[in-house]
Amino acid sequence: MSPNNSIKKIILNVKSELKGIYPITEIDSFIYIIFENLLNYSRTQLIIDQERIIESKILEKINSIVSELKTCKPIQYIIGKTEFYNLLFFANAGVLIPRPETEELVQWVISENKNSFYKILDIGSGSGCISVSLAKNMPGSVVYATDISKDALELTRKNSKLNHVELQILQFDILKNTNSLNEKFDIIISNPPYVTEAEKEKMHRNVLEFEPHLALFVPDTDPLLFYRHIADFALTHLNKNGKIYLEINEQFGKDISKLLEEKKFREICIKKDLNGKDRMIKCLLT
Repeated sequence: MSPNNSIKKIILNVKSELKGIYPITEIDSFIYIIFENLLNYSRTQLIIDQERIIESKILEKINSIVSELKTCKPIQYIIGKTEFYNLLFFANAGVLIPRPETEELVQWVISENKNSFYKILDIGSGSGCISVSLAKNMPGSVVYATDISKDALELTRKNSKLNHVELQILQFDILKNTNSLNEKFDIIISNPPYVTEAEKEKMHRNVLEFEPHLALFVPDTDPLLFYRHIADFALTHLNKNGKIYLEINEQFGKDISKLLEEKKFREICIKKDLNGKDRMIKCLLT
């Protein structure tokens, strides 16, 4: 095999191919993800094994991944996997890629409720990252994962099996068939669509061209659409002293707080993410 197939040379080639498309720190992250997935390499091995010659089949796979990265396709969709809250998840283009901010939402729920058993509803489960993470870290609680999309629910099912947790998985549209779910819950959690159409021009190509718009966007004329429906649903489907935890658009924290207050929820609390932006809100039904 050619010395051009050495790990050192491959890394240089990948950096050259992706230069100008991504920041160097992101390229370094891609390189680690590629070698971890194709060769089960750790970061340390990648540094130590620079002179190893890579077989042609693996090199072809690396080149294929790099070609897709050049189109700005998210690497999570390319390799079909992602990590969330220290767990591995299958990923595909039918669901959003889990974000670090959502990990913070999950951490908030776990930190406040870990020592009790609850009935929890995840509205808009997508990949199942929220519901699986809660079930994994709150054993004894019963977690319901719901989504409008059958494909998303199938991925949630796969991810629950991958992480060895049991979920109640149901198709459910919070905007329409709210009477179809007759259970009552202690906690309702959701990361609903909250990006306005007006914000599209600020978004990266990898999000706009590849992630599902149904899970991202709300009309400019009604940015609180999902929060209003979730709040109304919670009024009749939360147990006494039940809680709602929601991820929010940083622009609308005060508006969502006002909406919840008008619907008689109490102990409303807005929490900032690690970037200092209003990103989560919690309230209580008394």
